Amino acid sequence: MQLRELEILAPAKNRDIGIAAIDCGADALYIAGPSFGARESAGNSMHEVEQLVKYAHRFGAKVYLVINTILYENEIEQAVKLAHEAHRAGCDALIIQDMGLLKAGLPQIPLFASTQTNIRDVKQAVLMESLGFKRAILARELSLSEIAEIKAATTIELETFIHGALCVSYSGQCYISSRVTGRSGNRGECSQMCRSLYTIEDSKGEVIVRDKPILSLKDLNLWTHLPALANAGVTSFKIEGRLKGISYIKNIVRFYRAVADSFMESEGGFKKSSYGKLYGGFTPNPQSTFNRGYTTLFIDSKRESWSSGSSAKSIGEFVGKVASVKNDKFGNLLFKIDSKLQIENGDGLVFVCTDGTVKGMRASTKEGEWVATNERAQIRAGDSLFRNYNHKFEKELETNMPQRLIETSITLTVKEGVTTIAAETEDGRSATVRFKEIYSVANDIEASLNTIRRQLSKRWGIYKFSCNYSSQKREEVLFYPLSVLNSARRELAELLDEECGKRDDNRVCSTIKLGRPLEGVDADYKYNISNSFAKDLYKQLGAEKISDAFEIAAPKRAELMRCKYCIKFELGYCPAQGGRFGYSEPLFLVNGGRRFEIKFDCKSCEMVILG
Repeated sequence: MQLRELEILAPAKNRDIGIAAIDCGADALYIAGPSFGARESAGNSMHEVEQLVKYAHRFGAKVYLVINTILYENEIEQAVKLAHEAHRAGCDALIIQDMGLLKAGLPQIPLFASTQTNIRDVKQAVLMESLGFKRAILARELSLSEIAEIKAATTIELETFIHGALCVSYSGQCYISSRVTGRSGNRGECSQMCRSLYTIEDSKGEVIVRDKPILSLKDLNLWTHLPALANAGVTSFKIEGRLKGISYIKNIVRFYRAVADSFMESEGGFKKSSYGKLYGGFTPNPQSTFNRGYTTLFIDSKRESWSSGSSAKSIGEFVGKVASVKNDKFGNLLFKIDSKLQIENGDGLVFVCTDGTVKGMRASTKEGEWVATNERAQIRAGDSLFRNYNHKFEKELETNMPQRLIETSITLTVKEGVTTIAAETEDGRSATVRFKEIYSVANDIEASLNTIRRQLSKRWGIYKFSCNYSSQKREEVLFYPLSVLNSARRELAELLDEECGKRDDNRVCSTIKLGRPLEGVDADYKYNISNSFAKDLYKQLGAEKISDAFEIAAPKRAELMRCKYCIKFELGYCPAQGGRFGYSEPLFLVNGGRRFEIKFDCKSCEMVILG
């Protein structure tokens, strides 16, 4: 039975974070070059990208370059140049949003359709496959059954997010940042309006919610669904976080590496897409790094409370309830907690108070059962305490990294006095060294065999060598100085590293099929078209009317967001759930003097923000 490869895909803000992700078990990385990366503050030189590619390929891991913004006419040439630089640097695929690139002269390299292309149904997935994309990166809002339906209708690889921050709007379909600040999410400049505070008013001005981050969602966490996602047809499991720090990436990547390995070992039929096993190091804990609370979103076709609550910032892991409160002589807060978890000096604390307010501070000292702070905050017994910075755990992440080693078997043969030592890695690379020197036959055969096996079964670099050499012929058991055996291991490791760059270049994308209408293209096509190349593509596909992207046309009244998330459901007013709504519609989101109308498309079970 041929095993299907699964991939843990990690974000890389830069080269060092990418290397840390590989060291913690990532099978692949996605990273931006110097421009067009959908995260304006996470750009990298192509020299650094090339260095990361070389490091990743030592483990058979892949690196995907993101060129996933929409492109203006005068940027197409620069983007195509960047794509060719990525190809020369050894990148394994490009992640793109702008369809104009398909007609602009890309190199022969696999293309992945970004989640910004809004792939949330079979029609859109079929369209991407027909255009020659090797992989479709699915919308986060899909359920398992919807993913399985897409897989059944296509042969394209499927990638889905399994962990990290959630946009409230469908990706690629959010224009509120562009409207309010002029900073477009589709251009990598999102101002994160969804994390802002809003007041909800009805049409008569009556306040329903006041100054809450009502559009801010919890973070996604689908670790318990990884087996079901694999069985539904997902190939790549994506961790969000190209703006996240190195400790977050280490922790989350290693956690999902362990989850995936456990699943593949127990169920069978799958294998990881890269090589190397982790040894030692820290024990991961997703609760101990940045999170706004966790949700599985719509994966089970069920709605739940998706809102991050009173705060759009990280609250971290739940510690317990505050048991007692007092103040020191300076008025600073001291408290006791009802919890088995221990608060340490330097920990970051978040109190979610019974009145709904959120207060953050740092633990300064520990005096017996009392935790002291340097804050004069009003906290009461019964308030909930979370820890969003675990000082001890952060030190552990920094100083106790695992070793990722590639299993490599060594065979030793002796023929006519010439010693040949050959190595073969788990990923099929091989290397051979021979000794020209003639060594004498060992006096103590068993002792010499033990020495040979011991010295050739050590680590060198990223290779964990193992040797089970044995011989029945006395003349084949020679006495080797330890320096010779150690030198052989070093030379084999160097030769195996050289083999990493000698792979077949099969990075070829499928033929783009143009010239016939496709079902996924509407007669009136309006999404994110910002250059003539994209317009020409959609005309060939049968679109009759093509509208300019929001960033160009900026209509006075437009759909700024379309969301699976629904405020009515969140507040208990959903009519489908038996909720009763006593307010006068339409509703409005109010922020900084701006009013955005809220519409409820109940037939599609979606919420729309207009402005």
